[in-house]
Amino acid sequence: MKKIIIFDPAMCCSTGVCGPGVDPELLRVSTILNNLKNKGIIVERYNLTSNPQAFVDNKVINQLLNSDGIDILPVVIVNGEIVKTKAYPTNEEFCKLLEVPEDYLKITIKKAIPKIKSKGCGCKDGCC
Repeated sequence: MKKIIIFDPAMCCSTGVCGPGVDPELLRVSTILNNLKNKGIIVERYNLTSNPQAFVDNKVINQLLNSDGIDILPVVIVNGEIVKTKAYPTNEEFCKLLEVPEDYLKITIKKAIPKIKSKGCGCKDGCC
């Protein structure tokens, strides 16, 4: 099973989709990650503000930050390998990196099926 880890730059909350001005890119990524989780992909996401210890504990991220600074963020890791830095993957890149179909990224809304009442009284053979 694929595992994706995203190390985000410092944001006001864990996803960055709060407050009066929501960044559409952060909303897109947050939606995709939630959908991937719901499809069984292991997703971890760390925000520099909320989870600084994760940046310290991960040796690769720690080295990147020490050599390149915070401008390297976001950093995307798939199955232990850095696959993208300085930007989030596009929808196509998410699919390719995780080897999933495009419908994994989309929200699935289930419609309620209305119950149709029978026209009869419910007695066998239609007579009471």
